[in-house]
Amino acid sequence: MTTNQTIEEINVKLEEAKNKDINIKIESTISTSVHFLDVTITNENGQLRTSIYHKPTTEPYILPYTSDHPHHIQRNIPYAALLRAARICSHVSDFNSERVRIDISLLLNNYPPNFISKQFNRFFRLNNAMPVLTHLNEESYHHLHQTLLYQPTRRQKKLNNMMQNPVEAPLVLQPKIWNKDLLYPNYLFDTSLTMNLPNEFYKWWKIYYAFPGSPLQHIKVILVTNINRTLESFFIRKKPRKEILTKMEKT
Repeated sequence: MTTNQTIEEINVKLEEAKNKDINIKIESTISTSVHFLDVTITNENGQLRTSIYHKPTTEPYILPYTSDHPHHIQRNIPYAALLRAARICSHVSDFNSERVRIDISLLLNNYPPNFISKQFNRFFRLNNAMPVLTHLNEESYHHLHQTLLYQPTRRQKKLNNMMQNPVEAPLVLQPKIWNKDLLYPNYLFDTSLTMNLPNEFYKWWKIYYAFPGSPLQHIKVILVTNINRTLESFFIRKKPRKEILTKMEKT
């Protein structure tokens, strides 16, 4: 479509697209605001304003604090939610409304108030934006928004590295080199039994194995958490491979 088309011509094109497939549902509206995926885009006198769009049927459910998961997972939830809000919301007032919504959602899922405050402070402190939390400073928020908006994600960084080195094979095809100076022991996480296991294990490792003069002193140990199986893993099976589904027995 070109910019000089009339509204009637655009509606005709939309009607044609809708009639091509019964699964396609198109509703045309004329407004200064539009929802696209999880973003609301508003035209304010020629300036576009973006904020987070929440579907009316969406419930404020996140991973409960009392679930049997390591606490670093719960710690990442407030940080990731604030990061998403700071990237999408172009105005500090919209960001603050989303921050309040995140706060309420965490409280409804049994997150302690002290825990929430600590993780909120961690986000603003690590991103050098404490004035946004304390005074809703517009200038500081604009800097925060622009910095996070153009900050590449981990996936984008990997893609950029592959683009810069086209000869390099994809990461999944690269041979894995065994680093003898790293150990990744696994343990099954349980809130009632293994909450303090990592701290106790590292103390025990230093005392009995990595003490000064030990041949294992230079080896770094990183504990890997395995989470208990959920009902989903018990009741849902993976779809068989395509080769099995399409294989025909010869008669």
